[in-house]
Amino acid sequence: MPLKLNGDTYYRTAEACNLAGTSKNTFLRWVKDGVFNDVPLRDRRGWRLFTEDDLNRLKTEVQRVDRNHNPEAEKT
Repeated sequence: MPLKLNGDTYYRTAEACNLAGTSKNTFLRWVKDGVFNDVPLRDRRGWRLFTEDDLNRLKTEVQRVDRNHNPEAEKT
């Protein structure tokens, strides 16, 4: 369930990943590998808070097509 603070809506990591159509593990790997810039907001526990803009950025990344991907090159 989204979190409402001062009239703004925030999503936690699992919620944002679910809405974007990816797993939390994939998201965390993308942040670690520099594929996706981490969200700037955290709550008191250090949990990520996704704004609508952050969620849209994640959705865009999930839907991105890598036309240069060569799975055969990964086998070697």
